[in-house]
Amino acid sequence: MSLKVMLIVLFAAILHASWNFLIKQKEDKHISMTAVVLGHIPLALVALIFSPFPKFKSLPYIIIGALLHTGYQLFLLYSYRIGDLSQVYPLARGVAPLIVAGISVTFLGVNLDPIALAAIIIIGTGIMSLTLVRRSDGLRNYRAALLSIATGGFIAAYSLVDGMGARVATTALGFYGSLSLLNALFFAIIIKIIRPGIIKNMIFNNYKLALTGGCTSFTAYALVIWAFTMAPIAMVTALRETSIIFALLLGVFALKERLDLIKIFACMLTIFGVVLLRINS
Repeated sequence: MSLKVMLIVLFAAILHASWNFLIKQKEDKHISMTAVVLGHIPLALVALIFSPFPKFKSLPYIIIGALLHTGYQLFLLYSYRIGDLSQVYPLARGVAPLIVAGISVTFLGVNLDPIALAAIIIIGTGIMSLTLVRRSDGLRNYRAALLSIATGGFIAAYSLVDGMGARVATTALGFYGSLSLLNALFFAIIIKIIRPGIIKNMIFNNYKLALTGGCTSFTAYALVIWAFTMAPIAMVTALRETSIIFALLLGVFALKERLDLIKIFACMLTIFGVVLLRINS
């Protein structure tokens, strides 16, 4: 992975932590998630206007990817209802690089050298160590942890599908623009069923969140999909999970969430994994 790709993915990680922070701040997570997902639409349309249209053979990847993104968003939504940002977000992201690396090496024939593989394992292990985080009542939040791991499974699945799909489409931006529009449609249908009136509320009362959160989220993952076409998916996925650092900072300093030795340890271990990736570049 080149230094250019690495820096772009790190920037995407900052953006990703930021939109998750916006969602956590809102009391009604259905409104905030709806605003972010539907907020993708303006940039998705711009992307389709100014970038090549994806190859037709990438259509299955677009459909499956949109369904996986919708599943991820719904699981993340419900995870946030019972866990704090500094627990739910890192754990959900932490399982993804391990799953992606395992599938890439075992089933997709991707060759990862020992240092790269070690770096991915270290990053994933560091983030997953946050399962030891305790809630203020002194009990471990197992329910939030299980939902977060399930969310991480969706992350791993859509990362692999999107990475392969963007390569087949021969245009990362056109691919993600198409996928985002379909994802917004799927999500809007589901949210209209489970929470009638949310979309109308978002349009009239939360359009600013839709513009800021949606644009931030779209930009973050568009950069990641581009990186998928330039470097191994497993390495990009692992590097993207450095967003744990920014999520922890936002959770602790902005939301006044608890900082303990486990979080510090996870953060330092993740940084060490990034250093190994850089050494291996």
